[in-house]
Amino acid sequence: QVQLVESGGGLVQAGGSLRLSCAASGRTFSDDNMGWFRQVPGKEREFVAAISRSGFVTRYTDAVKGRFTVSRDFAKSTMYLQMTSLKPEDTAVYFCAAGSRGTTEIERHWYDYWGQGTQVTVSS
Repeated sequence: QVQLVESGGGLVQAGGSLRLSCAASGRTFSDDNMGWFRQVPGKEREFVAAISRSGFVTRYTDAVKGRFTVSRDFAKSTMYLQMTSLKPEDTAVYFCAAGSRGTTEIERHWYDYWGQGTQVTVSS
């Protein structure tokens, strides 16, 4: 049974930092590309960042380039999202996702497994 469990969300002031974690189990971690998405109420879930199964290729949405960094630790079967210089518009529920197709894909249908999400709130 595949499980993705996000953690690390919380409340932070604008300009602050948070690190999200996504712990994976139930599959061979290196088989999957992984991604981070976010969603606010009333809007579609949107792509944030992705990392290839090798860890060598990453991809970001323009809104977070230079501020967020995605990485993965194969020994811990965990993916991370380091978020710095946070802005109120980064406020959302953040979801991690995993999938064996494609590489660093930005569309949700490429991902087969999803976590439950973790809330990130950035106050102004």
